[in-house]
Amino acid sequence: MAHTSTKSNSNKLPSRDFLILAGAVILIAAIYLIASQVTYGIGFPLDDSWIHQTYARNLALRGEWAFRPGIPSAGSTAPFWSALLALGFLLRLSPYIWTYLLGVLTLFALAVISEWTVRKLVDSYRPRFPWVGIFIAFEWHFAWAAMSGMETLLHGLIVTTVLVLLMTNSPRYLTLGLLTGLSVWVRPDGLTLLAPVLMTILLTEQNNRSRLTAIARYLIGFGTLFVFYLLFNLAVGGTPMPNTFYAKQAEYILWQTSPFIDRMGKLFLQLLVGPSLVLIPGVIGWLVKSVKQKMWGSLAALIWCVGYLVLYILRLPVYQHGRYIIPAMPIFFLFGLLAFAEFDKGKLFARYHWVGQTMWRASIAMLTFAFIFLGAQSYAKDVAVIESEMVVTAKWVAANLPPDALIAAHDIGALGYFDYHELIDLAGLVSPDVIPFIRDEPQLANYLNHRNADYLIAFPEFYPLLTESAETIFVTNSAITQTFGEKNMAIYQWKTP
Repeated sequence: MAHTSTKSNSNKLPSRDFLILAGAVILIAAIYLIASQVTYGIGFPLDDSWIHQTYARNLALRGEWAFRPGIPSAGSTAPFWSALLALGFLLRLSPYIWTYLLGVLTLFALAVISEWTVRKLVDSYRPRFPWVGIFIAFEWHFAWAAMSGMETLLHGLIVTTVLVLLMTNSPRYLTLGLLTGLSVWVRPDGLTLLAPVLMTILLTEQNNRSRLTAIARYLIGFGTLFVFYLLFNLAVGGTPMPNTFYAKQAEYILWQTSPFIDRMGKLFLQLLVGPSLVLIPGVIGWLVKSVKQKMWGSLAALIWCVGYLVLYILRLPVYQHGRYIIPAMPIFFLFGLLAFAEFDKGKLFARYHWVGQTMWRASIAMLTFAFIFLGAQSYAKDVAVIESEMVVTAKWVAANLPPDALIAAHDIGALGYFDYHELIDLAGLVSPDVIPFIRDEPQLANYLNHRNADYLIAFPEFYPLLTESAETIFVTNSAITQTFGEKNMAIYQWKTP
């Protein structure tokens, strides 16, 4: 392999490359939005996106951290993301324009830092076009996340920045601490970054004094933001973590009891759907190189990546294109891209090196471009389901149900944004009292009776016992959902005995 170095005077990106990457990000965003508009309409591919929009709107217009006006709650997993979205309401650009702009900027930053990292670590990588950054911009998981209205890609950007700083032997421990603290404000699992940073400090610093100094600086930076995070959650929700932290784990308790090998299979299926499949040899190659050359920062990043993926499949299902594991994908792909950049300019196979070089190049290029359109198609269908089910239902509720009705629902995002009825959140995000029995339908029925609920909104297969004898008063009849062989969302009259 070609020589690598963390010291190079020519790793700075020229203005031309910034423009190319900006163009690539704008192009992929346009393709996704056009596909969405043609399929059904502009929107978001997740109902959770509307939860963030609701918190953001209430923060901007009412100065409240609340899902329902006047009722503070800790139902947002990503307070920092919701706060960023609130700026869009102040600028009168939300919910769509500002949210998409944030996603585009995040994807652009991720592409830039990935391109810079390879230039920093591989001296021979000096391409005419910034193809590493272009790969990241076009990778369909990242494009989907950028246009999803969720915090996923921002979390991935912060995580990648921290790990890249470790891989490039940065001594900026206070900055690393602040970034780790900020990552927790985006997602609670940002806490996992403590492990690779502390590991790198212990292995790279020369003596105990320098280790203690580095750890102190790092923990000061981290603690500065983390303490306020804990106080914030305690103030609005009464617990040190947001309600979602507890609700999601309770909701997917059955997943946690499924065979580990099955969960691993689903993880790899999501992780390797796309051009990432041909990067696996590179990931293995970079691991071997890191071990041989004692590249502690890279090893710490690799260990974090594996640990993060395993941690998630132990607790949460791998669904919706693996959105919970997307934050780990940039650094995972980056390992493969680093190895490919070295291989591409090397002479591993001597006179036949060009054969492997051509095959690897072609595979990456073809899969990347193929999944631009496959990813856009998937995104458009996801948006169509949310718009034709959750959003249509929410708007019908706002126009047709009595204003004093008490509504129980599992998917509350669009309801929170488009409707103002009092809600019982069966997912526990803003109704944490349901968390202890979140998947126990008989207890949920008793709870709804106790609360004198008037209506239940759900997909019938999600709550078969609750919906089997309830009177249906509205069904979306979305053809999009029916093409997937699924039943439509419905509104049921809930009659308390």
